[in-house]
Amino acid sequence: MKPTRLHHFSTIRSNLFPPRRLHGKAGPMQPLATYRTHAKAHLTLGLPLIGSQLAQVAVQTTDTLMIGWYDVRALAALVLGTSTYLILFIFISGFAWAVTPLVAAASEHDDEVRIRRVTRMGLWISLGIGALCLPVFIWSKPILIALGQDPEISQMAQTYLRIAGFGILPGLMVMVLKGYLSALEKTRVQFWVTVGAALANVLVNYLLIFGRFGFPELGIQGAAIASLVVNLVSAIWLALYAIRVFPGHNLFKRLWRPDVEALREVFAMGWQIGLTTVAEVGLFNFSSYVMGWIGTIQLAAHGIALQIATIAFMVQLGLSNAATVRAGRAFGRRDGRALVDGAVAVWLLGFFFACVALVVFLVIPEALMGLFVDPDDPLRGEILAIGSTLLAMAALFQFVDSAQVLGISILRGMQDTRRPMVAAAVSYWLIGAPTTYIFGIVLGWEGVGVWLGLVTGLACAAIYLQARFWALARDVPADENPSKA
Repeated sequence: MKPTRLHHFSTIRSNLFPPRRLHGKAGPMQPLATYRTHAKAHLTLGLPLIGSQLAQVAVQTTDTLMIGWYDVRALAALVLGTSTYLILFIFISGFAWAVTPLVAAASEHDDEVRIRRVTRMGLWISLGIGALCLPVFIWSKPILIALGQDPEISQMAQTYLRIAGFGILPGLMVMVLKGYLSALEKTRVQFWVTVGAALANVLVNYLLIFGRFGFPELGIQGAAIASLVVNLVSAIWLALYAIRVFPGHNLFKRLWRPDVEALREVFAMGWQIGLTTVAEVGLFNFSSYVMGWIGTIQLAAHGIALQIATIAFMVQLGLSNAATVRAGRAFGRRDGRALVDGAVAVWLLGFFFACVALVVFLVIPEALMGLFVDPDDPLRGEILAIGSTLLAMAALFQFVDSAQVLGISILRGMQDTRRPMVAAAVSYWLIGAPTTYIFGIVLGWEGVGVWLGLVTGLACAAIYLQARFWALARDVPADENPSKA
């Protein structure tokens, strides 16, 4: 980083925070050393989370890759099926994500009772709402047809969801336990559990999609079975780890007993986080539906390009999880200096990783797309041509996507969830979704227009979230002791 740029950030920070409040008795801080220390701390906590996120998306990528080799129409059905699954899964995961800042703040005060209470109620709410969603998966075909999708593709998507949909229950349990363990800075186990899940998914997919070694050839049903098995194994593994490492928390002892106060707190924060995330994920799912209206080949290319872009986003998401934990701890001890310095450091890390993704997407788009399509598929050339153009658009929103996910995660650590929820709804659905439809369908720009709409929505969210953080951070007092990194 050039000294002039560091001086620029230092100037911005000094303008926002008067020296008396920001520096207290510790004296002026040295930005380079401070940001380096915070960046190192974020990476120490975040690298296992990044690895875990990459391994998690490897599970989805494996499904896309193998189904793409199996049949293009099955790939289109998988895109619709997983889009339907994820929109519900992501919303309910908001209650799991609410556990992270609450546990992080409680751990700063060694409050084991509060840690247990909010984690248990996170499990209660997540599993309860997850069970209510099962009918949507079982009867998903008429829903997809009502959304204008091809009847045959909708039938295949329903076939997938009638199996994989039951994995939402262990999958949500995994999300709560990951939030709990992340807040307690136990991140390595998440990496190894997810890597094991990804490897298991490859094996079961290979056996059941293609019918190898005497197993039946089940196609998209095989992918659904693999996803269900992976979620079950991951949930059991993480639960056993939590019991062994934190026996004093007694997470699963008298789990049936309600805790109304903690339940209300987790619910109040969780539904806001869930709707915020659904607003973003829903925009991407909406883009899949719009691409389905354009054509099956376009939808398949869109699904592959979106999968590749998601892999890059997992790096930002892992960083954002670490940012939530560290912001939650700084906020819990009311250390405004650590909060601000940590935020700047993680944003610089996000910018660096966004630059890496941009270069890769622009330099080798066809090589990336080609991994997901059978070399002998007659539609391969058309899919690669469309997908390469879409990846160029994906390169454009790496920076705004990084800024918005890190901004919203830091605010989550500060337990600020209502305003970001409203901002997400406006940015993604009052701006992003209409522009996606107008650019893609009305103006006839097709895939490029659809993805340009995505960029527009993400950019609006990023601008607001950055402004919101700086407005709130000015009211957090600086710790009288030196900043904890």
